[in-house]
Amino acid sequence: MEFFLCVLGMVMIVEGLPYFAFPEKMKFWVQKVLEIPDSSLRWFGFVLMLTGLALIYLGRD
Repeated sequence: MEFFLCVLGMVMIVEGLPYFAFPEKMKFWVQKVLEIPDSSLRWFGFVLMLTGLALIYLGRD
């Protein structure tokens, strides 16, 4: 559980950094994301999850 909390904290830091460093650019990109069709976002999310799963699998060795 301790490792999970550390990983979750690191993810939050990485996810929050662009909003802290470049808020005006992040607003622009959020508007762009709103224009992308739901099916494309769903597919992109699925590919990201598979990539993350592969990285976890490779990193466990």
